[in-house]
Amino acid sequence: MKNTALITGASNGIGLELAKIHASKGHDLVLIARNKSKLEEIKKELEEQYKISVYLFIKDLSEINAAQEIYNETTEQNIQIDYLINNAGFGDYGMFTETDWNKELQMINLNMTTLTHFTKLYLQDMVLRGRGKIMNVASTAAFQSGPTFAVYSATKAYVLSFSEAVNNEVRNKGITITALCPGATKTGFQDAAAMNDSKIFKSKNLPSAKEVAEFGYASMMKGKTVAIHGIMNSVLAFSSRLIPRAIVVKVTRKVLDKA
Repeated sequence: MKNTALITGASNGIGLELAKIHASKGHDLVLIARNKSKLEEIKKELEEQYKISVYLFIKDLSEINAAQEIYNETTEQNIQIDYLINNAGFGDYGMFTETDWNKELQMINLNMTTLTHFTKLYLQDMVLRGRGKIMNVASTAAFQSGPTFAVYSATKAYVLSFSEAVNNEVRNKGITITALCPGATKTGFQDAAAMNDSKIFKSKNLPSAKEVAEFGYASMMKGKTVAIHGIMNSVLAFSSRLIPRAIVVKVTRKVLDKA
């Protein structure tokens, strides 16, 4: 029986590249995003190229009951999820007093609540089977507070902490949970977060979504708990533990400021 990977935020960027990798390994796919036409294009391409089955769910995952609704539908269709990839998420750039609360509430629901609920629902099934792998996409922003990016950084700190804790709980049950922590990457993320003018995205040497996805997939298959993409990102993430937090926050503010 084929393995099946469920991937959220699968219509572009890292999520799309992860879908291609899993398809190339012969895995069936459950792809979730809001862009119906884009998902249908992806389904056609991957099914023709890799002779797999691709199931689509068009859903706004910032809705509170979204994870339960998807879980109910996959269960009713007898789709067993062997790999859960919680990739969907977005950020919002700006001073906290000036950003939009409704957008931040959607961000909190998507980046934290839906991710947590998906993990709980499918992890319980994995425990019963004694196998399975989960990847929760966090960020290098998880390792320090982010002025002008406050809520996003806080949600990713949650994803990292949550993933490490639950991974510890289930490692002896044949399951691993990997927190993938990419830095700035060439995706549509900066457009959605209105960050194109920030210093961090002005670099011409940003890694591609494909590079990050390949690293993330390999890390998940190895059962790594925390996977930080890029040597400099790893150095910066771990050095932040040795430097006074006030200094880390000041430096982060300079990096995130507009160029």
